[in-house]
Amino acid sequence: METRPAEVESLLAAWGEGEQGALERLVPALYAELRRIAKRHLRRQSPGHTLQATALVHEAYLKLANLKRGRGATRLQLLSLASQAMRSVLVDHARRRLYAKRGGGGERVSLSEVSMAATSQNDEVVAVDQALNRLAALDQRKATIVEMRYFGGLSVEETAEALGISTITVKREWLQAKAWLYRGLGGRARKES
Repeated sequence: METRPAEVESLLAAWGEGEQGALERLVPALYAELRRIAKRHLRRQSPGHTLQATALVHEAYLKLANLKRGRGATRLQLLSLASQAMRSVLVDHARRRLYAKRGGGGERVSLSEVSMAATSQNDEVVAVDQALNRLAALDQRKATIVEMRYFGGLSVEETAEALGISTITVKREWLQAKAWLYRGLGGRARKES
C-alpha cells in the first residue's frame, strides 16, 4: 500500500505536536524505507549476525517511540533519526556480545564455538561508534552527515534538503568527516597493535 507524501507530512506534523498514535501510523507508511536503511546497516555486520532487518526496524521504532514527539521533523529527518536509533541498537548488541565474550555471561563454550570474526566485527562496530561520537563532540553537523549518508543511505541531495544546507557543503563536509574518521580509526588501530 503506497502512502502519499501529503499523508506522511500530515502524520509527521501530528507526531511533532505530540498526537497519541501518530508515530504508530507513520512507521508503516515509511516501512519500506526503514527496512532499506536496516538492510544497509546489517550489510556492514559480520555474516551470521543475529539481528535481522525486521527486528532492527522494530527496535528502532521502540527508541523513536521513547522520543514522544518529532519536534517538527521532516520525512528525511525522521529517517535519519531512525538510522541513528538502528546504529544505537547495533552498538548495544555488539557491546553485549563483547561483554559476554569477556566472561560477562558466564556461559562456557569450547574454543571451536567461538568466532573470531564476530568478535573483531563487534570491536569494529564499537570503534566506529566511539569515533563518530568523538566527531560529534567536535562537529555535530559532520557527524549528522555521516549518519545520514553512510548509515541512512541518503543521497547528497536528500542530506542537503534535510539539513537545510547546500549540496556543495554536504559534499565538502562528507569528505572532511570521512578523512577525520579514517585518521581516528587508523590511529586507534595502530595504538592497539
